[in-house]
Amino acid sequence: MRSVLVVGGSDSGGGAGIQADVKTLHSLGVHASTVITAVTAQSSTAVSDVHDVPVESIRAQLAAVLDDLGADVVKTGMLSSPGAVLAVVEALDARPLVVDPVGVSSTGRSLLSPEALDVLRTELLPLATVVTPNLAEVAALTGVDVRDANDLEDAATAVHALGPQWVLVKGGHLPGDPTDLLYDGTTAHVLRGPRISTEHTHGTGCVLASALAGRMALGDDVPAAAAAAKALVTAAIRNGYPLGSGPGPVRP
Repeated sequence: MRSVLVVGGSDSGGGAGIQADVKTLHSLGVHASTVITAVTAQSSTAVSDVHDVPVESIRAQLAAVLDDLGADVVKTGMLSSPGAVLAVVEALDARPLVVDPVGVSSTGRSLLSPEALDVLRTELLPLATVVTPNLAEVAALTGVDVRDANDLEDAATAVHALGPQWVLVKGGHLPGDPTDLLYDGTTAHVLRGPRISTEHTHGTGCVLASALAGRMALGDDVPAAAAAAKALVTAAIRNGYPLGSGPGPVRP
């Protein structure tokens, strides 16, 4: 059994965060271990409360999993405090690492402090095998503003300069069919998919990054894993469902 350790926040609504990570990895036949960094009170319309887990507990969770179960790949999501970011940095070794630099929830709540963003930028991204920012996260990390698909490679180049091996810039919020760009500093791979008419898109970023990590754990190289993850998240959006009074979750 291949395994992925997911490090991130709990979504009490079950559509994103650790819950989406676990569902996605299980859909691929990959074991999911977890480290909870924050507990959110979250509905389909808002994040009403965030409680950061003490750094000592994050360190203990990391040690408990990595020292016994191990992990073929580590995937990070919500790391809301500088201490949470540094706890991950301290625990990592040579394992492949997928970083989803979660900055803002889909309902608009900031999930990453400016101090944590600085530590993530300088300490964690240089260790990443792949980083998967959306357009707002590209802007926060680099200052590059993506206005259309022609700007995706500039965005990927700017994020790549921060040290990760690969960058997957998610362009789903641009007009037209959703186009993502995977870049390793030399070669750009354009990943296209159909635009699906639905409001039920909660959890897409978490599902994409977890699917990428899961496919890497199963032996795919990064381009193949990214293509498979793109296909999985497209299917998950197509099969999203209404739940609550706001946008419902995708179905990995």
